[in-house]
Amino acid sequence: MKELTSRKDIRLKEYDYSQEGYYFITICTKNRECILSKITCKNNCRGVHCTSVLTLEGYIVDKYINSMKNIYSNVLIDEYVVMPNHVHLILIIDKKIDNTISKIIQQFKGIVTKELKKSIWQKSFYEHIIRNEKEYLKIKEYIINNIANWDKDRYY
Repeated sequence: MKELTSRKDIRLKEYDYSQEGYYFITICTKNRECILSKITCKNNCRGVHCTSVLTLEGYIVDKYINSMKNIYSNVLIDEYVVMPNHVHLILIIDKKIDNTISKIIQQFKGIVTKELKKSIWQKSFYEHIIRNEKEYLKIKEYIINNIANWDKDRYY
């Protein structure tokens, strides 16, 4: 029987992921399938305008992103975008919580999976601790412009 390779832990050792802070999160669909939305672009007098049109799966993901503030009293979603095969968000913990970021994302994925009656997610997620305002503004701009830059996505 072939041995399974263990996943490399991408979290910072000794870091408390339940403490106050700003976190940039990316959650991808399984096999990077484009099932959450469709990007449509139209020319207008100011150039090209692109929008993300959510699928049923995308609406459910959007619904649960927006409900996080009701589930976790100290967690806010500052900025987010639902792309065809991934979700970007800035998650803010404004006061230390009992759960870690990993637990919050695991529960989010679980509730989406339960409603859809199927799993649509990759096993893990990407997280980056936002350390200062300059980094925060750069990430926020990246999220806001992500739809317009979809055609440059290397997994598209």
